[in-house]
Amino acid sequence: MPLNNKGAVLNREKLVAAREDKVLMRENAADLREVAVHLREGRVTSRELEICATEAVQRVSDSRMIMLQQANAHLVVATLESHRLAEQVEVTKVKLEHLAHHDVLTGLPNRILLQDRLIQAIESACRQGSQVAMMYIDLDQFKHINDSLGHSVGDKLLQSFAQRLKGCVRHMDTISRQGGDEFVVLLPCIENPESAAMCAQKMIAAFALPHYIDQHELHISASIGISIYPDDGQDVESQIKNADTAMYFAKGNGRNNYKFFKQEMNDRAVQRQSIEASLRRALERQEFVLHYQPKINLTSGAIVGAEALIRWQHSEYGLLSPAQFVSIAEDCGLILPIGRWVLHEACLQARLWQQAGLPSIIVAVNISALEFRAREFLDNIRQSLEETGLEPRCLELELTESLLMQDVGSTVSIMHALANLGVRLAIDDFGTGYSSLSYLRQFPITTLKIDQSFVSQMCNNPDDAAIVSAVISMGKSLKLCVIAEGVESSEQASFLLAQRCDEGQGYYFGRPMVAESFATLLQTGGTLIHNWGGKHFHSV
Repeated sequence: MPLNNKGAVLNREKLVAAREDKVLMRENAADLREVAVHLREGRVTSRELEICATEAVQRVSDSRMIMLQQANAHLVVATLESHRLAEQVEVTKVKLEHLAHHDVLTGLPNRILLQDRLIQAIESACRQGSQVAMMYIDLDQFKHINDSLGHSVGDKLLQSFAQRLKGCVRHMDTISRQGGDEFVVLLPCIENPESAAMCAQKMIAAFALPHYIDQHELHISASIGISIYPDDGQDVESQIKNADTAMYFAKGNGRNNYKFFKQEMNDRAVQRQSIEASLRRALERQEFVLHYQPKINLTSGAIVGAEALIRWQHSEYGLLSPAQFVSIAEDCGLILPIGRWVLHEACLQARLWQQAGLPSIIVAVNISALEFRAREFLDNIRQSLEETGLEPRCLELELTESLLMQDVGSTVSIMHALANLGVRLAIDDFGTGYSSLSYLRQFPITTLKIDQSFVSQMCNNPDDAAIVSAVISMGKSLKLCVIAEGVESSEQASFLLAQRCDEGQGYYFGRPMVAESFATLLQTGGTLIHNWGGKHFHSV
């Protein structure tokens, strides 16, 4: 009960006691008057009168004593309550102070506390002649987990990630959550930038382990940008800004890695902002175009498919490849409408080739993790097939290993739904991720694509040759179609054919080309003939 309410109750009780005291005094007075009457009438002695008066006074004294005892008891209670409330106020004050400087979800220091500690670290480094590292960390493709599995799972993943970060730093270091899926780590008093690099490597290794949340096995990596005081800025603002800039370059360089800030990054960051602004208008202006790269049956030399690859005809920078804008589209949320356009356009073009009487081929479309996890993904596939009239068996969706392993349970469900539609499913860049063979058996995939990093060196590096041979053998045993990416020489094509690889794709067979040029290729069946080991092969 609040202290002011206690006081009001105490006052009321005092008033009641006073009224009772007055009543008692009136009763005693009445008794005395009655004794006086009896005395006049000779019915009572003076001794009896004395005894009666003494008893009346004693009753009044006892009543006042009881009232004083009650008042004292209430005062003690009020004093104890006052101390308890004071303690509660102090505890609440401490909690509010903590909330003002810490993130509610993870309990980590927030921007305000980080800034204070960074100021102290810079002042100390300035006095001691040491260095300070600022690490800006952004989770890769966290948004699709949050959107597909819900904010509850997303919040728990952030908490798990924060705990993992704590195991990678020193006691004197500060980990701060900036908001969303962005974290900053402050490393004061480091001897050289290599110390920060070692810490970043330790983090990336820790991030590779799965997170088990609500019966989901989640894999998520992070991109890390690093700035160093005093080389990369003299104040708090420039340190954080430059680390953030370096992080974007790490993300644009394939994610799951770290980059140190370099001065030339600022110019490219400005260009990035310009590209992002233009990207928001590119769909409306119809600036995107699809190029198609042929896929060749290595035994017959026939063109059996094409991979649809997006290009952006930028008004200022010219023709841009996906590497120059797709990661930006993912970061700003534009990858979903762009992905829907690519899917619909590829299906429409494949159907137009069929209607023109050209050989029926399979058109392949790359699917990003954000697209795959979007709630409307399956509906978009169905809608594109229905609107264009393309048979599902003529569409192949290429998915990366890392995408498939982010949430295996959900992935299996979606892939079986796609397989039930009749759509073909391929694992792109196979060998570069961390998929488990036990999981691969659960996926209804039809194709394995060997990553070009292995193909490019397989004729010179025995280890890469062994990996390519093993993947082909495994694919055959699983009754999958195996296709090699990045084939650029007849020597590579001959090696793949000898290993009984099904298909090849790369500059040796044909570069990505516009739809009209690909139609011409389909009509002619190729313009150059390569011969090795008695095998005839047609390509461009």
